[in-house]
Amino acid sequence: MVHGRCDERFGEVRDALAESLAKDDVGASVAVVVDGECVADLWGGYADAAKTVAWEENTITNVFSSTKTMLALCALVLADRGELDLDAPLVRYWPEFGAADVRVRHVLSHTAGLPVWDTPITFDDLADSPKVTALLAAQEPRWTPGEIGCYHALTQGFLLGEVVRRITGRTIGAFFAAEVAEPLGADFHIGLPDRLHDRVAPTLAPHGGLTVPPPTELFDAAPNPVFVPEDTNTAAWRRAEIPSGAGYGNARSVAAVQSVLTSGGAGLLSRAGCERALEEQYHGLDHGLGVPMRYGLGYGISGRTCFWGGMGGSLVFNDLDAGLTVAYAMNRMLDAVVGDGRGMTMVAAAYSGLG
Repeated sequence: MVHGRCDERFGEVRDALAESLAKDDVGASVAVVVDGECVADLWGGYADAAKTVAWEENTITNVFSSTKTMLALCALVLADRGELDLDAPLVRYWPEFGAADVRVRHVLSHTAGLPVWDTPITFDDLADSPKVTALLAAQEPRWTPGEIGCYHALTQGFLLGEVVRRITGRTIGAFFAAEVAEPLGADFHIGLPDRLHDRVAPTLAPHGGLTVPPPTELFDAAPNPVFVPEDTNTAAWRRAEIPSGAGYGNARSVAAVQSVLTSGGAGLLSRAGCERALEEQYHGLDHGLGVPMRYGLGYGISGRTCFWGGMGGSLVFNDLDAGLTVAYAMNRMLDAVVGDGRGMTMVAAAYSGLG
């Protein structure tokens, strides 16, 4: 059963969520915002694999790399304020950073040449930001920065997070909470307080594990660190600030934040600042994902839309011309890193509502 509210024009979104809950999802939520107005806020299913705990209005879950859109927004806000030059080298803000030709825009567009740590690290090391950022600061890029797209699955958040910390004196999770989530009233967290852990729907891993994209001629690196989705269902992972992949929220909160871009800035960004998300930085094969990509500043882009998703299926999609934001968050991961269609089904249904 689907709960929540939905403008009658967007009934197809409700139907799409109901169908997904009957087929692939255990618990999930979807939200649609048009010109700053939430026209669909829906949820349903269960928070646990045994289907004994209902997915409630305020259930939250790990949206994995959909969190990267929150980091991107932090960078755009700081750039709009004149505190961050997106074309500046990281070393301007982070003097210990050794690769002088890596620029902030390279980090945002996955072209910095630092897609993984060259030094072996452990899963637990991800909670030790000083250690993993120091390793990145000492590392040589694999390619000339700006030339090769290769998804920085975990490293992007630590690179950008350290720049934000050097500028503001706050971690990126703390900056996001104070400067983005709180003004918007958004229940999204990068570094989840213990008092909120009882609202989390744990990640339900796919049977047989995740399908990893095949190596390309330029990138054939073993996972570092090695972990499986089940490893993220711990209090330590939830409370640690792992910026690229440990954001907690639901579709409502993701849409509340990301609709800043489709509603003219919502007091956080100028209209010109919103447009910067669409500035193309790279167009070609992503050697980490194994698929062609166009990257803007912090988002995948296509025409006047910008988007990103998370491991297992979460998605946020922004259409700046239509004033449309669609977000989808769930707990059941399917066995695909690239190509899970559930979120895009919700996007297609939302476009039907626009007429």
